[in-house]
Amino acid sequence: MAIGSFNGRAQQGPMADINVVPLVDVMLVLLVIFIVTAPLLTHSVKIDLPKASSSPNITRPEHVQLGIRADGSLHWNGAPVALEELESHFSAAAMQEPQPELHIRADREVRYERVAQVMSAAAKAGLVRIGFVTDPAQR
Repeated sequence: MAIGSFNGRAQQGPMADINVVPLVDVMLVLLVIFIVTAPLLTHSVKIDLPKASSSPNITRPEHVQLGIRADGSLHWNGAPVALEELESHFSAAAMQEPQPELHIRADREVRYERVAQVMSAAAKAGLVRIGFVTDPAQR
């Protein structure tokens, strides 16, 4: 039923149509507001980040070779050394910066007690990086 009808009746009934014009006006106003304010909400802060290189700078500490032969003799980097002198070598190595790694190379027939004594002396001196060197080719 239209508002301005040419119907000659003087009495009109209740209007059953929904008037959407005010709703469309409100939606258009909201759309304009969001279009104007949306670019203001997405502003960004310019930050100058440092540039990182892709290759890591790895400084390998030197290592100390400690050989234990089957007869129980000790060799510090190939030179024979006694167990009493070994503690002074360990403490000198522990003071170096960066601390060297201790690579223990023991013969197959050496007693575990001797290896445990060497490891205990190294730990007491302050060496924290102790490793074992083995040769899997020997049977």
